[in-house]
Amino acid sequence: MIALLTGATAFTEHRPPPRPRPPDGPLGWAGYDAARRRAAARTGEEESVVYGTGTVGGRTCVLLSFEFGFLGGSLGGPTGDRLTAAYELALARRLPLLALVATGGSRMQEGMVALTQLQRVAAASVRLRAAGIPQIAVVRDPTTGGGWATVGAGADVVLALPGAQIGFAGSRVRPPDADPYAYSAEGQFAAGQVDAVVPPGELATAVAHWLHALGPHEALPPAPVPRALPPAGEPSRAEAADVGTVEAAVTEPAHAGTEGAADAGSTPRLPATGREAVARARDPRRPRAEAYLADCFPVRLPLHGDRSGGTDPGLLTGFGLRADGRPVAYVAQCGTPTRPAGYRAAARTIRLADRLGVPVLTLIDTPGAANDAEAERAGAGAAIADAFAAIAAARVPVTTLVIGEGGSGGALALASPDNTHVTADSYFSVIAPELAAAILKRAPSETGATADQLRLRPQDLVELGIARSIVT
Repeated sequence: MIALLTGATAFTEHRPPPRPRPPDGPLGWAGYDAARRRAAARTGEEESVVYGTGTVGGRTCVLLSFEFGFLGGSLGGPTGDRLTAAYELALARRLPLLALVATGGSRMQEGMVALTQLQRVAAASVRLRAAGIPQIAVVRDPTTGGGWATVGAGADVVLALPGAQIGFAGSRVRPPDADPYAYSAEGQFAAGQVDAVVPPGELATAVAHWLHALGPHEALPPAPVPRALPPAGEPSRAEAADVGTVEAAVTEPAHAGTEGAADAGSTPRLPATGREAVARARDPRRPRAEAYLADCFPVRLPLHGDRSGGTDPGLLTGFGLRADGRPVAYVAQCGTPTRPAGYRAAARTIRLADRLGVPVLTLIDTPGAANDAEAERAGAGAAIADAFAAIAAARVPVTTLVIGEGGSGGALALASPDNTHVTADSYFSVIAPELAAAILKRAPSETGATADQLRLRPQDLVELGIARSIVT
């Protein structure tokens, strides 16, 4: 598996200093030493984990790999020594940690001594996280037990091979009527526990992209503000007006009014009324998040799921590589009500980017947070609060572009408080005008006038100081 990623010569093995072990292990388990000798003869390895430094796609990393043929890739005291040594090597050299996981869990022949290795691994992982060093896991068949619950699921990015058995419960200890799909790579992806299922032939490229995106990096500029893309059939707005590079767009001073945000005749016409602004934002022909992300990032590396069993297809998160190779994390709403899993996935992405020093781009486009009973049971309030907190705590630049509907707190939770921009076919409002009219007990015919009163047009948002500029 190592050679699949590094080639035949791009890996240098390391070994921790040996230490004496009692005969047949800490429990004196009869036949344990003999079983280890047979495993070593069968695999050519001395333990169930090999680690060292390697190069994948030109990126150096610390690489550890489980050998399932050695006692089922199980974790014992010697395994813990090697795992923690790998994490410490990554910390000392400030290199990303890449783990190729295939394990059946903790080693019964060492009892609780084996189980407590999970605490050692968790502590080593925390030290890496605190130092801003990324961790990537590739989970293979099978990955179960404590190895999944630490080295695997504890990584920043989790890639899985197709068809791999993945889960905390191994095949011999789960309920007999358990759905096998829930314990597969594909099932874990559907549940938001795995970021991508990657065929072996594509794995080296995927890992190389992730190593490049997660760093370490030199100091990075703010996130890009994509130029607004034209609906089908219209001339490119980039041809009509040059907003400049990403950095120029986000470093312009805030405007006191619409002057300076766009020159007359060089940008699309701004909406004359609040009602028109809402209609333009809801127009199905306007560009959506996918178009903006495709325009901004030649390479996109999605992060999938909230790590709590939920996904939201209406929210896209991940890391993108710009044409100049610089990474940017993105969180993009796709025009639907954002669900609790979406806000949790957004918070996860923002915190990871912040820890690794990568700027963040958020694209706002939602009528608001999902407000059905299922969303409430899934913890909508707490999830939205967590997204607000992730934005507020971020130390890296967070840049926001409102590309469509900006519906209340469900949109604001993902908006930068001091670096938000808007497009000409967007609005941002404390509440949708229809709901505002209903709350104020106004007739439906007064919705348009209510929209005007809310001052939700792009030019209103700039004048109010909510947005820094109208991006074209």
